[in-house]
Amino acid sequence: MAAVTEMTFEIPKKFKAIVYDKPGTISTKIEEHDMPEPGAGEVLVRLTHSGVCHSDIAVMECTWRTLPYPTQPGQVGGHEGVGIVQKLGPGNERSRVKIGDRVGIKWVAYACGACPPCLEGRDGVCFNQKVSGYYTPGTFQQYTLAPANYVTPIPDALSSEAAAPMLCAGVTSYAALRKSDAKSGQWVVIAGAGGGLGHLATQIGSRGMAYRIIGIDHGSKEKLVKECGAEVFFDITKFDNKTLPEAVKKATGGLGAAAVIVCTNSNGAYGQALNFLRFGGTLVCVGLPEGDHMAIANAFPGSIVQREWVIKGSAVGNQREALEVLDMAARGIVKTHVRVEAMEKLTDVFTEMSKGTMQGRVVIDLQ
Repeated sequence: MAAVTEMTFEIPKKFKAIVYDKPGTISTKIEEHDMPEPGAGEVLVRLTHSGVCHSDIAVMECTWRTLPYPTQPGQVGGHEGVGIVQKLGPGNERSRVKIGDRVGIKWVAYACGACPPCLEGRDGVCFNQKVSGYYTPGTFQQYTLAPANYVTPIPDALSSEAAAPMLCAGVTSYAALRKSDAKSGQWVVIAGAGGGLGHLATQIGSRGMAYRIIGIDHGSKEKLVKECGAEVFFDITKFDNKTLPEAVKKATGGLGAAAVIVCTNSNGAYGQALNFLRFGGTLVCVGLPEGDHMAIANAFPGSIVQREWVIKGSAVGNQREALEVLDMAARGIVKTHVRVEAMEKLTDVFTEMSKGTMQGRVVIDLQ
């Protein structure tokens, strides 16, 4: 077996990692971990930045009933990691990944490439996937192992702090917009338009796909949402379940939107969404509500049949979509509203996110 290849400078024996020390609550702590050795088909990545996603809170607090097992104490979270390849495991001499390459690690840290979804280019729902930050060490740490064939190359023109959120929020938003089947020039509603996913979906939809965007969120986020390209903004606090659909219909000339992308984790947002749609419109489910499962309110078969509505789910997107959305960001079409924080601030960041007032995305500097 070929020898491991590594960079000329010394790799430390230990490194810092942020762990969930009390799963079920918002609590993290920094620990020292031993440096792992990359195995066959793996690379060692020195992580410099990691985005913080609301999914991380759900994993940490064990509030997603869709996950089969409770999160264990000591879990390293995170799934929007950017770093430099430092070491190649055996068998990687002919890999497309080289030492010194800047790469990204996504929510799906590993996809098998051989199951039915993978064979159809839908590796985001690989049957054998490993999830970064859930029973697999995530990206809230300074070093990690990753499959050489599944890390995502980062364009030279894109900074690491700007690239990190694109690896989940960006590709997830882009994949959802593609699945909406909306056509350029049509109206698309983004529910949760000022959040980490939503502000990217607003930009990608308006600037990258030529949709006319209606943003819905808390009034404090109106300026950000409009800067991201929304033509119309509705403050969710000023409407109810009757007046908000009426306002959307009025804004779209009485017809309704071609698609609604629900980026928030609110059951209430899903209950409103179908009534925003025009005939033949598509509701794309992205944000996962926490707690007990609830059906989508107002999803009556009679209404769905009569109006030919479509309801779709959209996971995190595939490798090709990740490359495409990173290219959009590198060309300046999409710009993440980023705030950079130190490793020690992660618990505070989660607390702020849980209140629902955060605008854009926070990225942790791991250096």
